[in-house]
Order: sequence, then structure tokens, then C-alpha cells
Amino acid sequence: MDEGIPTGDDLVALLAALASPHRLRVVAALAGGRNYVSQLARDLGISRALLQVHLKKLEASGLVTSALEVSEDGKAMHYYEVVPFAVHLTPETVERASTSLTT
Repeated sequence: MDEGIPTGDDLVALLAALASPHRLRVVAALAGGRNYVSQLARDLGISRALLQVHLKKLEASGLVTSALEVSEDGKAMHYYEVVPFAVHLTPETVERASTSLTT
């Protein structure tokens, strides 16, 4: 994205990533701070496998980032956190973004 104006492809990826109730809940949960996969799955009441699918989509769109950390007891823990973002969606934004669509 350049100067806060998303490209067409960026806007499509962002809107597609947020077009799921599960992914909206994941972003909302991570807005409160970073969390690791197992705890996040428990908090959201979904399986870790389903959560991983949604986290991968959110990470691919740039809405979340992840880091693998080792706990004190030597257990690998995959942490995710939301990346601050803001999109002002107007007809003009969509019009500008549409001129750079590659697909």
C-alpha cells in the first residue's frame, strides 16, 4: 500500500481476509494483545486446525504477524498479533484501487 491508499490487489486481499466471521473474531481477539495458537483456539471455541487456516489467510493479507517462541519448559509456542491497520472505504477509494487490479 502506498500513502494509505491500497492497490486494487491489496484491497481485494484485505476484504477477502475480513469476509469471514471467524477471521473477524480472530482479529478482534488479537486486538487485545498477542496470543498463542492453543489459547486463542480455546478463547474462540474453535479447533487449532481451523484457527490455523484462518490465521494463515490473515497473515497472507498482512493483517497479523507471527513469531515462534520457546517457553521456559522448552515447548514451542506460535504467537500471533494483529498489525495496526485502517482503511477508509469510499466509492472513490474503490475507484482508485480498481485501476491497479492485476486480476
